[in-house]
Amino acid sequence: MKLRPALLASLSVVALCPDPAAAQAIPGGEIVVEGEGLAPPPGDAAYSTLTIDRYRLTHLAGGRLEEALADVAGLASYRRSDSTSSHPTSQGITLRGLGGNASSRALLLLDGVPQSDPFGGWVAFPAYLPDTLARIRVMRGGGSGVQGPGALAGTVEMTSAGPDMLPTLAANVRYGSRDSLDSALYGATRAGSGFVGYGASYRRGDGFIPVVAEDRGAADILAWYEQGNLALRAGIDADADTQLQASVRGFVDRRGGGTAFTGIRSEGVDASLRAVGTGRWQWSVLGYVQARNLASGFASVDDSRDTARPALDQYQVPSTGIGGRVEVVPPLGGGWTLRLGGDVRSVTGRTQERYIFTGTTPTRRREAGGTSRTLGGFTDLNYQSGPWTLDAGGRVDFWRIGQGRLIEQNFSGEPPITDSRFAPRTGVEPTGRIGAAYRLSPLVTLRAAAYRGWRLPTLNELYRPYRVGADATAANAMLDPEHLSGVEIGADLVAGPFGRLTATLFHNRLEDSIANVTLGQGPGSFPGVGFVSGAGVYRQRRNLDAVTTSGAEIALHLKLGSYRIDAGYAYSDPRVEAGGEAAPLDGLRPAQTPRHSAHGTFGWQSAGGIDVSATLRYLGPRFEDDLNTIRLGSAVTLDGSVEVPVTQRLSVQVSGENITGAQVVSAIDGDGVTERARARTIFAGVSVRFD
Repeated sequence: MKLRPALLASLSVVALCPDPAAAQAIPGGEIVVEGEGLAPPPGDAAYSTLTIDRYRLTHLAGGRLEEALADVAGLASYRRSDSTSSHPTSQGITLRGLGGNASSRALLLLDGVPQSDPFGGWVAFPAYLPDTLARIRVMRGGGSGVQGPGALAGTVEMTSAGPDMLPTLAANVRYGSRDSLDSALYGATRAGSGFVGYGASYRRGDGFIPVVAEDRGAADILAWYEQGNLALRAGIDADADTQLQASVRGFVDRRGGGTAFTGIRSEGVDASLRAVGTGRWQWSVLGYVQARNLASGFASVDDSRDTARPALDQYQVPSTGIGGRVEVVPPLGGGWTLRLGGDVRSVTGRTQERYIFTGTTPTRRREAGGTSRTLGGFTDLNYQSGPWTLDAGGRVDFWRIGQGRLIEQNFSGEPPITDSRFAPRTGVEPTGRIGAAYRLSPLVTLRAAAYRGWRLPTLNELYRPYRVGADATAANAMLDPEHLSGVEIGADLVAGPFGRLTATLFHNRLEDSIANVTLGQGPGSFPGVGFVSGAGVYRQRRNLDAVTTSGAEIALHLKLGSYRIDAGYAYSDPRVEAGGEAAPLDGLRPAQTPRHSAHGTFGWQSAGGIDVSATLRYLGPRFEDDLNTIRLGSAVTLDGSVEVPVTQRLSVQVSGENITGAQVVSAIDGDGVTERARARTIFAGVSVRFD
């Protein structure tokens, strides 16, 4: 479980490749590079938005990015497990109950760069250190063409902190339950007309046994983890109106899956370069490259759970994403703001696997993968006059899916069992949004919006068959893109810096929704996967007619003196519309989509610097499967932390996750074996800071 030193070597190799960020102009003509790009369009006031500020990002009980995102009611990954215990491929993010499989239906960006895995669309949460972020801004709803394609359920924008927010040096280390160790180092320093920033973290732990005590056997073992990341950023003024910023980041993630033969290895390196003009004509140019690789083992366990045997060795899943964007904001004046630009993204990836084992020896191998590209242009026009803010934006994307293949053959050297080569496909997708906000009073703003967005299937959905336990799911190279149409109305009540209450009602329709559709029950042989035992079911990725969802979202932020309250509630009721072979799903809810979710965080800071926070979360019940036959119950969890300063620079902290030890069910298989998502974890540590 040792992290390989290749991470540092990889970072040095890609440091010359293109990252994002930018700068802010201040009065008097002086340019201060703060690591941010162009300001959000004024028209964003017409849409449902929520910001997670830096205070919250630096006061997380577990210190993980997904913990911060859980503060957005209705935002969820496919499974309830976090990034220390889940399988990485289950951690796509979505909003408003528009899930159904593990691919992200929300567009996640860091300083303008897409962050989802190029091959599978999931998110590598261990790659991020929340302490180095300035804020996370979440815009619910689709059609946000300024940021790029793929924003079906919403857009999540992460912004790196600049030297105005970061100390010169900060470090913390914590030790906790099950021999857990968390450590982090970060900071920034100004250098001439620019700055250099850095961040690194390392965490490890013995983990817990995922299978609940009453179901486990000798084959069930601890799901350990070891993870690290490193990020370097630099910014400089090229002239009075132009800033350049480069960054490079990498991560390594190792996990055990809870039985023998289920080890997981994930790693990646990203680099990007951005130039931002802050003069009369504002502009931004961004280029980036992502390199990812995943290796994962899967096992079959006998009925008594005494013995585990290898079932699949996904020994390499390399993928690359390369892209860029150009944006211009001409000086219109008169209350008008116009943004024009374009973006391109090219993705290549494949999975390489060994399967059908005799004992521990594989007898067959599989390769599946391909390429996809999008090229789009966008425009967004805003108008502000008196109490009105109006927004209209649109984009046109050209897409191409190519070089698709699925090859399966015996190691004995015989001709391939499967040699499928798929013809290239192309298409054009026009999408857009319109919105209006009306300031009814200095405190109250009403808003309404309509939008249409789209998402291209991932290479994983198109080409890779897979198995979980006895169940098998076939790929589908003919999947169509997903299309979402939606409307929403809402109100924002803002009382200066002291409080904000937002409420939104929405209706979304996701046409051609991609889901894993149950088509048969074993035993038997099925297309694309082969033999399925009597304990398993056969599924294939299919485009459903649609998933419709209506619901409501409420978010509250209060800051009263030394007290702080953040709370949120989301209700959504997604329903499948399906015919043909998928007709049994008609009227059911997509897998892993709860109706209700809620959270509340209470914080207090004393005059002497003592900091206390506690977060209560409600995780609503959901169904494990598409046929809604296996129900996962609700759960309530409590996280919290207490930090006490010892000196001006040194403080001590005690924190806990799932303090009450609630059983949060992650999965139940066809045999009724239950897996839990998390265990009680208590940490104690120290931190130092030099400003």
